[in-house]
Parts: sequence; structure tokens; C-alpha cells
Amino acid sequence: MNVKTSKIQYHEDDRAQRLLNIFDVPKGQINVSIVNSTSHVVAWHAHKIQSDYWACLKGAFKVGLAFPQKDECGNVEGYDVKWEYLSDRNPKILEISPGVYHGYKALVPGSIILYYLTEKYDVSDEFRAEPGDFGETWEIENK
Repeated sequence: MNVKTSKIQYHEDDRAQRLLNIFDVPKGQINVSIVNSTSHVVAWHAHKIQSDYWACLKGAFKVGLAFPQKDECGNVEGYDVKWEYLSDRNPKILEISPGVYHGYKALVPGSIILYYLTEKYDVSDEFRAEPGDFGETWEIENK
């Protein structure tokens, strides 16, 4: 019997610590982000081909989803922003289809999100927008 260890890709910036391509799966990629700041918004981007599957392992996230609104000819005339909340107290998987802009903001310091990508990361599959481009606000409502 053999036991093998492999180094995990690591990336850190002012928004999060990331463990990338954790398991070498034949198709896709499994990543984890550890987000210590509740003031940063990690948004927006969408993919042409790739789907994402997200799950909160610890803490909570406000997730923004911007769905394209198309006219009769199929041309995008705007985006409809919806919000999802992921939390370790209400475990669920969020599936994000190609063409849907997405991003998140941690609601609790030290929040951890696990995400499976159906394709290996490819910068040419990604297109970006800036926070606020869809007229959204990332602030949390008082209830």
C-alpha cells in the first residue's frame, strides 16, 4: 500500500485565502475560500461554459446573482439581481449556471465556502463586472 501527499495550490489577497484544485479530479476543480473580512465584496463574474456549485462550510455569506434579461431576439437588455444566503446553520448547495453573474460577501469573519467548478479554471471563460454595476447594494438589511 502507498500513501501519497500532494501540495495544494494556495492564493491569498486582501479578500480571502484560497485553497485551489484541492483534489485532482478528472474534470472540474474543487476549491475553498476562507474569508476573514466582512467588508469586502468579491464580485462580479460570470462564465460562458463553467457551472459553479457552492456550499458554506462555516459562517455565512450574502450571495449576489445577476440574471440576464433578454428581449425577443435574445439580446441582453439588462440584469435582474437576486440574493441568496448561505450559512452553516442552513446547509444547502447553490448551483450557478453559465451566463449568471455571481459574487459574495462574508457576513461573519472566518466564513468558509467550498466551491466545485465543472471545468478547470480558464480565464478566457470568465467575464467580469464591478460591484454596483447592476445597481445593487451589498449592505445587509436590518430586520
